[in-house]
Amino acid sequence: MNAMTALIGFTAWTLALVMFIVLWRGIEILRGKPANSWGRDTAIPVPGLVRRAEHAHLNALENLPIFAVIVLAAAALGKTAAVEATACWVLYTRIAQSLIHLIGVSPLLVLGRATFYFVQLGLFIYMLWSLLA
Repeated sequence: MNAMTALIGFTAWTLALVMFIVLWRGIEILRGKPANSWGRDTAIPVPGLVRRAEHAHLNALENLPIFAVIVLAAAALGKTAAVEATACWVLYTRIAQSLIHLIGVSPLLVLGRATFYFVQLGLFIYMLWSLLA
């Protein structure tokens, strides 16, 4: 998998997470819930899986620009070889982190999620370093 494909995959994964939330909200509206029932207030009753999906989506969304800048800068600089070997691992660890996020919030799961996140941060730093070297 090349870096651009990994970036597209990361974007698609982020979109899939938000589509899950939109689908759930659409079903709730069809079941009679008012369309303005959701806000930023966490007191609104939302199933745990949906709340975790919201958080997983926001976390993916926060990191997508970082990954995009690295991959697009590599392409613009003609240095895609510097990120090719690791870009796919950013995608894999993002998906793993999100899936763990969706499963639950036990201490062991949070530790697993954090581990995958720190691996992603390490990959970002490594790719940036490779671009600057």
